[in-house]
Amino acid sequence: MKNTALTHVHEQLGAKLVPFAGYNMPVQYEGVNIEHETVRNGVGVFDVSHMGEFLLSGENALALIQKVTSNDASVLEIGRAQYSCLPNNDGGIVDDLIIYRIKEHQYLLVVNASNIEKDWNWISSHNDLDVEMRDLSEDYSLLAIQGPKAVEAMQSLTSVDLSAIKYYHFEVADFAGIEHVIISATGYTGSGGFEIYCKNSEVEQVWNKVFEAGASYGIKPIGLAARDTLRLEMGFCLYGNDINDTTSPLEAGLGWITKFTKEFVNSENLKKQKEAGVTRKLVGFELIDRGIPRHDYEIVDADGNNIGIVTSGTQSPSLGIAIGMGYVKTEFAGVDSEIYIKIRNKDIKAKVVKLPFYKK
Repeated sequence: MKNTALTHVHEQLGAKLVPFAGYNMPVQYEGVNIEHETVRNGVGVFDVSHMGEFLLSGENALALIQKVTSNDASVLEIGRAQYSCLPNNDGGIVDDLIIYRIKEHQYLLVVNASNIEKDWNWISSHNDLDVEMRDLSEDYSLLAIQGPKAVEAMQSLTSVDLSAIKYYHFEVADFAGIEHVIISATGYTGSGGFEIYCKNSEVEQVWNKVFEAGASYGIKPIGLAARDTLRLEMGFCLYGNDINDTTSPLEAGLGWITKFTKEFVNSENLKKQKEAGVTRKLVGFELIDRGIPRHDYEIVDADGNNIGIVTSGTQSPSLGIAIGMGYVKTEFAGVDSEIYIKIRNKDIKAKVVKLPFYKK
């Protein structure tokens, strides 16, 4: 198991550490519900330094990104970020990622920890354009400072106006006494805030100053368990659960990041799929009867016929009800459709709802 540069800090804080994507990661400190609540209403900090970072440079960097990703990265100006995915040749997804335009011919790709090697090999295999690729994953740390109080709590640490950084925009600026830090108005919680990219050698100083600055705002460290409940309440996909090598971006509701104004890997087949219509869709659902849906539970109709599978599920801390996402046959994908989740051989009634589950 690898450690992040902050693993010893998490140990001192009494975090419960678990293996995740090859790293020792803090799954919780005080408890999922408390940590979830902290991010929804205040400010909390996640160490997500296990994520991967690739730097692509050169005149053809954009051309390579356009070829391997589904979204249209040509619209990115310097200082903007974009959510996208890497389609494979079989209609599925290699990974989902965020693309940052750093300079004129330089882009940072942030990928999922469990897919670093796979993504690197995939992008490299399409790099016949002489693009310089650097894997910075082992050298950089990432902190997600999330919650409605993040701007106010962190403003004293930087000379840039944090409130002026729009969603999916970023600044390379001073932060917590360190120069040239990426301050990005992104995150996977739906409660606002920032993601801070810095070198491993700098992250402990950043972490300490973040907690000093946020002390009067009730700032707390937050584990991966709350990260999962927060993203699920927003209906955000988790790679390995809701999307994978066999799920099409169109089935997953990611048509908005699949732009057919350009050619990319497998774009012809995905275009045909869009024209023909998908046979299954990723939906959000709420349980009407008691129970908690879990990954891989079967979804059935009123007669007990299989119509799909649960990909994510939990008891929502914000809403106090059981929620989940899963793939169902298209005819059951409409809002208010009645479906049943098989939990311990019982068919538990649920209904399809519009995402996100949590609305501010």
